[in-house]
Amino acid sequence: MKLTATHKALALVFSFGLMAGCSSTGDTMGDDGSMGGTGGTSGQESGTTVFGGEDGSGVSSSEMTEQQRREAEARAERAQEQAMREVTTFYFDFDTAEIKPEARDVLVAHARFLQANPDQNVRIEGHADERGTKEYNLALGERRANAVQRFLIVNGAARGQTETVSYGEEKPAVLGSGESVWAQNRRVELIFQ
Repeated sequence: MKLTATHKALALVFSFGLMAGCSSTGDTMGDDGSMGGTGGTSGQESGTTVFGGEDGSGVSSSEMTEQQRREAEARAERAQEQAMREVTTFYFDFDTAEIKPEARDVLVAHARFLQANPDQNVRIEGHADERGTKEYNLALGERRANAVQRFLIVNGAARGQTETVSYGEEKPAVLGSGESVWAQNRRVELIFQ
């Protein structure tokens, strides 16, 4: 059988198409049906894109130098601290001036900001819910404000940058009665000046 040039070209195209369709990516199918790579490499080792737009202008981690990685980590840390500093209200449990554990990292971010910006001042306003006498609630609001002030100073803020004031029950965040309302009124607010 004699093959013409056209037949040879078609056979060649068909062969390449067949090979391309049957080629393997090296991924294996897991027991749960998910695709997984065979090498078990992490994203950094395999050169994944750290960020990128639709135009493919992302930065590959395999192309980043150690200095660029440190700079990117520092930028991410600054962005996280900036986001934490947007939280300026801290809540307290009933009849206590103890700072909650979930508020500590945010207060540390505020203290670092004050330390890095010595011309920045903050007024620390203590509040209480409506239960108790006015005098007791003023004292409780003051204890809460003083607790936050001490925490900020221990973590880097200067005493001269902070001022405390207690409003007791006089400036509720939410009007009404009941545990959900009272919980929102037991607070300290940071007012940056």
